[in-house]
Amino acid sequence: MKITKVYTRRGDAGMTDLVGGVRISKCHPRLEAYGTVDELSSHLGLLVTMMAPDDEDRQLLLRVQNNLFNVGTHLATDQSQTPLYPSAMLPEGETELLEQAIDRINLLFPEFVGFVLPGGTQAAAQCHVCRTVCRRAERCIDALMEIATVGPEIAKYVNRLSDYLFVLAKKINFNAGQSEILWQNVCK
Repeated sequence: MKITKVYTRRGDAGMTDLVGGVRISKCHPRLEAYGTVDELSSHLGLLVTMMAPDDEDRQLLLRVQNNLFNVGTHLATDQSQTPLYPSAMLPEGETELLEQAIDRINLLFPEFVGFVLPGGTQAAAQCHVCRTVCRRAERCIDALMEIATVGPEIAKYVNRLSDYLFVLAKKINFNAGQSEILWQNVCK
């Protein structure tokens, strides 16, 4: 798709177009949902720049970014007025692919022994930022699901993505020889 003009001035009064041309307020929960997914993709893009080109998880994150574009298109479609385009569909098996990656990474570690604080290496800290933005996107999607039709596979994928980002942060620290920072109850 060629974009010939970046600005249209149509959003200057606080309204925007959804897929299919439906006009909606920019503060609507639908925009919060797909805007947060877009924010997540931007944070993932930064994380990708911190990873080695041959890292299999870097490749998976690029795939995730593409999937998030589909998720955003899905969320930007009011299905009561516009049918979903193929680009709004999450490809089959993507949630399972994340589960396989989680299982692969979890084999590297002993059982969890406490609550992990975000941090360690810069890349692991960025991965935790991605995880928390992903959790916010999940909450926004859940809120949208209370008032509009959203495919259940969308919420499931985003939920699993946050789990993947948690174990990926652990893997990044592990590969760098960086110990996890565990929560300490300082109120004792």
